[in-house]
Amino acid sequence: MIEWWQIALLFATGFTAGFVDTIAGGGGLLTLPMLMNLCSDPLVALGTNKFQSTFGSTSATFHFARAGTLNLREVRRACLLAFLGALVGTLLVQQFDSHRLKQIIPLLLFAVAIFVWLRPQLGEKDIHPRLSRIKFDFIFAFSIGVYDGFLGPGTGTFLALAFMLGLGFNLTKSTANTKALNWASNVASLLVFLIAQKVWFAAGLIMGGGQMFGARLGSHMVITRGTKFIRPIFLTMVLLITLKMIWENWLKS
Repeated sequence: MIEWWQIALLFATGFTAGFVDTIAGGGGLLTLPMLMNLCSDPLVALGTNKFQSTFGSTSATFHFARAGTLNLREVRRACLLAFLGALVGTLLVQQFDSHRLKQIIPLLLFAVAIFVWLRPQLGEKDIHPRLSRIKFDFIFAFSIGVYDGFLGPGTGTFLALAFMLGLGFNLTKSTANTKALNWASNVASLLVFLIAQKVWFAAGLIMGGGQMFGARLGSHMVITRGTKFIRPIFLTMVLLITLKMIWENWLKS
């Protein structure tokens, strides 16, 4: 049974996470600790987190597409490959010890933050692509989808950087395309949790409602404010995710 104060807290957390996640990723930094505190089973917390975040990614994808920032036809193959990759990753994580990967990822995220910070012009405007769309989809959409299903933290960061460097997208367009692929990988992982019956629907629906409104506001800010608005939030979230992973996998005893 959910108490009234928990309803308000879950909705507010979902709203804030949806807003931040749409702009720069990292919404799980807010939602997962909340669910871990409320759920006795960590797998239920993870499954519910995927459930509620799917509402946000669906809302953001819809609004980016309606505004013309995202071309759904162009991203269909990438979404399918991200979906398949996430299924593979979700299956792989059950077979391997991910501890070493968890130690390496924060170092990669920190390198991304330094790279973006040292290149202030990165993502300001579209540039000539270095890869064809089909090569990009099979290399990056699939592999980062595998990573999202296997581990997860920093997926949005890696995707946004890949879109900027691989396809030459500006940061606004990269953010919109990233959200579509996030949606696909979220749905894939969610299916696995649904089959395993590891989703707390009541909490997920409340947070999902907040996610939808937060994502709508976040996508509006991305579309109207552009790169100069996204960049500092993007860097902040990358550093927060990095610090969290360093604490959990290097410093925490």
